[in-house]
Amino acid sequence: MSKHPGTNLRLRIADAADAETITRLINAAFEVERAFLAGDRIQIAEVRDRLAKGQFILAEQDGSIIGCVYVEPGGERAYLGLLSVEPALQRSGIGKLLMDAAEEHCRFLGCRFMDLRVVNLRTELPPYYRKLGYVQSGAMPFPHEVRIIVPCHLLIMSKPLIPPEIQP
Repeated sequence: MSKHPGTNLRLRIADAADAETITRLINAAFEVERAFLAGDRIQIAEVRDRLAKGQFILAEQDGSIIGCVYVEPGGERAYLGLLSVEPALQRSGIGKLLMDAAEEHCRFLGCRFMDLRVVNLRTELPPYYRKLGYVQSGAMPFPHEVRIIVPCHLLIMSKPLIPPEIQP
């Protein structure tokens, strides 16, 4: 996709060869969720399934994948999920760069809205996404295949990708 100006950070779309690294990165970044969800956050088979339906945008530094975000464009709405940054590099701005790239990618593909989901127990996440222009637009239970340790659900947050004043 692009090299980030002033850094050795490069953004690109993942391919099938990246599946194992993406799986490891997501599970490391979501380790905090083990307090309320059983097992790994994602398995390699699910990463491969997602690669067939959408795209992972990767952040690479010095040849290593240090961040990713999943996008699945679907007409006027797109889904964003699994924003992940290497734990030692979290809060360094990489997540924001990935969010911006995901939104721009989906905007380029003609999507007018972006939707994402966060676990209600991850109380630090809704304020982060609100700063990026997302608002809560709903809630839903966890998919039945997820083993929940502590009762929780998903919050749905949405954002227009095209400002209302220029939407047709």
